[in-house]
Amino acid sequence: MEIINPTGKHTFSVSTDFCGRELKIEVNRVGFRTTSSVLVTYGDTVVLGSVVVSEKPVVQDFFPLSIDYEEKFYAAGKISGSKFIKREGKPADEAVLIGRLIDRPIRPLFPKGYRQEVQVVTTVLSMDPSFRPDVVAMLAASSALLNTGIPFDGPVAGLRIGRINGKFKAFLSKEEREQSDLDLVVAVKDQKVVMVEAGANEVPENVIIEAMRWAVENIQPALNLQKQLRDKLEITEKSYELSLPDQAITEKVEAWTLAHFKGEDGKTGTKIRGNVLDRKRIADALRDEMDAEFALELGEGDTPEEKIADYDARLKAEFHNAYELAIHHEVRRAIVEDGVRPDGRKLNEVRPLSSQVSILPRVHGSSLFTRGLTQAMNIVTLAPLSYAQVVDTMEVTDGERRYMHHYNAPSYTVGETGRIGSPGRREIGHGYLAERALLPVLPSKEDFPYTIRSVTEIMSQNGSTSMAATCSSCLALMDAGVPLKSPVSGVAMGLMLDGETPHVLTDLMDAEDFAGDMDFKVTGTRKGITALQMDMKVHGLPVDILEKAINQSHEGRMFILDHMLSVLSAPRAELSPYAPRIEKLIVSPDKIGAIIGKGGEMINKITSETGAEVDIDDSGLITISGTDPEKIQHAIDWIKSLVEEPEVGKIYKGKVVSIKDFGAFVNILPGIDGMLHISQISEKRLDKVEDALHLGDVIKVRLESIDDKGRLSLSMRHVEQ
Repeated sequence: MEIINPTGKHTFSVSTDFCGRELKIEVNRVGFRTTSSVLVTYGDTVVLGSVVVSEKPVVQDFFPLSIDYEEKFYAAGKISGSKFIKREGKPADEAVLIGRLIDRPIRPLFPKGYRQEVQVVTTVLSMDPSFRPDVVAMLAASSALLNTGIPFDGPVAGLRIGRINGKFKAFLSKEEREQSDLDLVVAVKDQKVVMVEAGANEVPENVIIEAMRWAVENIQPALNLQKQLRDKLEITEKSYELSLPDQAITEKVEAWTLAHFKGEDGKTGTKIRGNVLDRKRIADALRDEMDAEFALELGEGDTPEEKIADYDARLKAEFHNAYELAIHHEVRRAIVEDGVRPDGRKLNEVRPLSSQVSILPRVHGSSLFTRGLTQAMNIVTLAPLSYAQVVDTMEVTDGERRYMHHYNAPSYTVGETGRIGSPGRREIGHGYLAERALLPVLPSKEDFPYTIRSVTEIMSQNGSTSMAATCSSCLALMDAGVPLKSPVSGVAMGLMLDGETPHVLTDLMDAEDFAGDMDFKVTGTRKGITALQMDMKVHGLPVDILEKAINQSHEGRMFILDHMLSVLSAPRAELSPYAPRIEKLIVSPDKIGAIIGKGGEMINKITSETGAEVDIDDSGLITISGTDPEKIQHAIDWIKSLVEEPEVGKIYKGKVVSIKDFGAFVNILPGIDGMLHISQISEKRLDKVEDALHLGDVIKVRLESIDDKGRLSLSMRHVEQ
């Protein structure tokens, strides 16, 4: 039914078949005051994508774009499980990560110098439980932006892909995701990839490439539908101005640096090559020399002091921006034309590596991983399973995180001052990437019944701290004695395009990242990839170029892995003496009630009398932890006695709980009594039971038989008391 909204616009929608379901985009039904809004429906998932664009440019040196992903518990028919907070508040890490997932393919598609403030909000209003809503939200953001009339070079669309029995599939159910050895998100513009993110169970590189090609082919209906809607809306392009460097200043600085960057050998750029600290010192000194020269030439005033003051007030900031741009241009030129990187490395060469383990005395595991000027310290803490983090989100009910990786990078790590506060989106994202890298190789909770917290403290930054966090985390986990299935290393790759010719860089550092076209991080074992994150600064790349980067990354990963294993070749056989000792038992789930007892009476008694900590999983896995081995063993023996099944022929120490004319009932196990007939009490004939036994007596009996009704027959004869 056609509806006219309060603004006089007609609501209408476009739809298409997309991976086996109808995909529909509707406009003009909601969001009357936004610059643009769409409702995207896929299955039973409905996502609102809204965009508001400021009327005037913001005076600042960056593009003020914000993209948020809003989870609503009602969308999944849920109320938050928190006892104290029922309304949505600060977004969970999972929502922050999806916000970043949407942001990364969209941000590069705006022109440099665009300064209008743009806010994108995607809100999940209804969630189909049979698939994740994140890529639907990405499509909603792209479609809403495409309809604003601002210079967004979209559309983009994404697919989350898994692999079941060797075949790729999108929009997997929860059960299918658990079976899949691949969790890959690919964002596409036209026929090119603009963003990739993956978690994988040691999947070979060629499978990742095949999955990208599959995504590019299958994502086209979602891109075409957005274009179809835009054409129907007949969007009016909004006027805008770009905040770009003054061309005359840029050319003047480029000419100045061309002459002054030459080294003693007369070759371009050699003066600012070398290690990072030397390069910065020389570049800063040259910038000061440039300021002094141009201040006297361009500053207005009668005296040198007046000229310098005028230059500082009017021109200095623009000249400094042009100077930074000239350095980026020189970095790029040297790599493309000379095949030389800023620090003199070859394109496929890794910076010098240095690592240590067991560097902190009281923690459960620790390491220090250094690559060039990038340095990461990691600390691992082990705890009982009850310390796992409870996850309560729109998508997850009663979920737990047994392994957590947290990443911290204060401002001092880049030589700057700054506020110390809670982690931002970057810190959460980097921590998640390193966490994802190690998840496939962690032992199961049945094999290693611990909650594991890994914390990376970045000590110094100069490119790819998330990969340093991955490597240091792996070393610290092995130092803690966590029996990893395989060690994991990670490397950051870069790319500079010279026309159609790609120049792939191994072990990307900051100067190359700023000047390059792609930032690509990959982690894995000798067998294959465990995590991947790829972001473009150009408007998409063909899969063939990405294939070259992925293949080259394998060599870098193996080089770094060999270094790590030279420091610590395998997980330690013993845990730190300061780590809790945890023993495990597997019992039948129907025996759990006997261990807990009425109102928790039995479990509380065990923990209070033994001093051990007991955790019970619904599956029947029981973990007993503590620092005293004797107390742990006492708790184990107690629990075993509560769940032990009676065994014919075994001798038990039991308690007489009832006396009858024909014999006595003896409790041999918690809740299990057996019948001791009067004839089985003694070799001698007894006239009555009380001649030999009394209530409360503790005696040894042997279990002779169990009949088909489960009744136990006991005997004291031939049992030494």
